[in-house]
Amino acid sequence: MAGRFRIRTGVDIIEIARVAGAYRRRPESFLRHLFTRKEQRQLAARNYAARHLAARFAGKEAIFKLLGMGMGQLCWKEVEILSLPGGEPRVYLHGRAKARAKELSLVDIALSLSHSREYAVAQACALAEDGAEDK
Repeated sequence: MAGRFRIRTGVDIIEIARVAGAYRRRPESFLRHLFTRKEQRQLAARNYAARHLAARFAGKEAIFKLLGMGMGQLCWKEVEILSLPGGEPRVYLHGRAKARAKELSLVDIALSLSHSREYAVAQACALAEDGAEDK
């Protein structure tokens, strides 16, 4: 039946201190490995605050889970999370992540990011047209 959809989700939570430690050890390498240039510019505007780094990290992990793919199958930069002017995160997929989303017939990915003093959490949701393969 045309017009039917399924919901795909992915969620991740991470300790902010863990991400902060990795960033402090090798800041340039950390940023270059995980984030696109556009993401790095937005994070620079927030002074590379650990809570923002951790939230973006969790966001990428949540999207990997939504896509049903892990780190051996995707690179960090194939998922790009940019903030719209009002602060809402917007997801842009590249390379294999984009191909996987097409394979799953994903309509759009919604992402929510949040943090407390200790943890950052992300939830990604997407509509998939019914009949898309779940490989």
